Amino acid sequence: MSELQTGTSNAAPDKKRKQGNYLILSIISASHGIFHFMSQSFSVMLPAIKETFGINPVQVGALITVKTLASGIASIPGGMISDYFRRHRGRLMMICMIAFALGWFIVSISPVYALLIVGMIVLSISGSVWHLPSLAVLGARFAKTRGTAMAIHGAGGSIGDILGPMVTGVLLGFMSWRGILSISSIIPFVMGIVIVWLLTGTGDGKKTAAEQEEDDEKVDFRLQLQAVKEVMRKTHIWRVNIVAGFRGMCFDIISTFFPLFMKDELGLSSSSIGFHFGLLWAIGITVSPLMGYLSDRFGRKRVLVPAVLYSSVLLVALALFGRGIMFTILIALLGVSIRSDYSILTATILDLVGDKVATTMLGILSFTRFMMAAAAPLIAGALYQYAGMDATLYFVAALFAIAGIIFMTADLTKKAVDTEASA
Repeated sequence: MSELQTGTSNAAPDKKRKQGNYLILSIISASHGIFHFMSQSFSVMLPAIKETFGINPVQVGALITVKTLASGIASIPGGMISDYFRRHRGRLMMICMIAFALGWFIVSISPVYALLIVGMIVLSISGSVWHLPSLAVLGARFAKTRGTAMAIHGAGGSIGDILGPMVTGVLLGFMSWRGILSISSIIPFVMGIVIVWLLTGTGDGKKTAAEQEEDDEKVDFRLQLQAVKEVMRKTHIWRVNIVAGFRGMCFDIISTFFPLFMKDELGLSSSSIGFHFGLLWAIGITVSPLMGYLSDRFGRKRVLVPAVLYSSVLLVALALFGRGIMFTILIALLGVSIRSDYSILTATILDLVGDKVATTMLGILSFTRFMMAAAAPLIAGALYQYAGMDATLYFVAALFAIAGIIFMTADLTKKAVDTEASA
C-alpha cells in the first residue's frame, strides 16, 4: 500500500512539471514568433525605408551587415553571462525583450540613416542575447526530444515569419512604416513580463533537486572555457557551425533582397509582397516540427542534408523560371525547407555541447556564424545592384549546396571523434 501511495505522490509533481515544461515551450516559442514577426515586417518595409532615406541596395545591405555584426559581437559575452547567471535566465530574457522593443522604437523615429543604424544595433544585440538562454532552457528541459522541441520553437518563429509580412503588407496601405513599428514595439514589452513570471517559478512548478543544485552552483569562467575547449577538441562542432554560418548567410540574403526584387523587378504591391513573403514561411509551421521529429528518430544528417540540397535546387529554379505564377509556386515549395533546417542545426549543436556550458558554447558559435553572415548582405547587395537578382539567387544556391556537402562529412558522435583524435 505504501509503495502505491509513493508512486501516486511522485506522479503528481512529475505531471505538474511536464505541464510546466510544455507551457514554457509554448511561451518561449510565442516570444520567438514576436522576434520574427518584427524582423520580417521590417523586410517588407525595406522598399519604403529605401525610398524614405534615399539609399541604394548596397546601403541596404550595409544596414543588415551592421545588424548582423552587432548580433555576433554580443553573442560571446551574452552566452557567458547567461551561463554565469543561469538561475536568472528569465530576467535576462525579459531585459532583452524590453531592449528589443526599444530598438524598434528608435528605428521608427529615426530622422537620419545614422540613427536608423543605432536602432538596428540595439535590437540586434538584444535579439542575439535572448536566443541563447531561451535555447538553453529548452535544450535542458527537453533533453530526450531536443529536435522536436527546437522544431516547435522554430515553428513559433515561422508563425511570426508568416504573420509579420502579411499583416505589414496590408497595413502599409493605410499607415506609414514608422507608425507600424512604433505601435508593434509595445508587444515585446508585454511578453518580456510574461517570461520572467514563468521562469522564476510561478508557472513551471517546482524544480528538481538536481536543477536547483545546478542553478546554485558557482560558475567558474576558467572551467567554462576548459569545458568549451573539450567540446571543440572532441567533436566536429565547427563543421556543424560552418554549415549554420552558410545557412545564416542564405537567410539574411533572402530576407533582405526578396522584397526589393518583388518591388523593383516584379512590380508587386506592398500587400502582394507581404503575401509572397509570408507564403515563403507558411509551410514551415507544419513541416518544421515534422522534420525535427524525424531527426530525433532517424538522425540529424539523414534529414538535414536533403533539406539544404533541396533549397539549393529550388533557388536555381527561381533564377531560371521565377516569374509570374511560377514565382508563387516556387516560393511555396522553398518554404518546405527554408526554416526547418535551422532547428535541426540547433538541436545538433546542443547534442554535442551538453547543458552546463550550453549558452557559452552557443555564444561562441553564434559569433562565428554572425561574422560569416555579416559579409553576405554586402556581397548580395553588389550582385543585386550590378548583376541582378538571378546572380544573387545562384550565389545563395551555391552556399546551400556547400553547406549540404560539409554537413554530410561531419561526424556527429563524440566517441568516434575521440577515437579519431587518439589515433
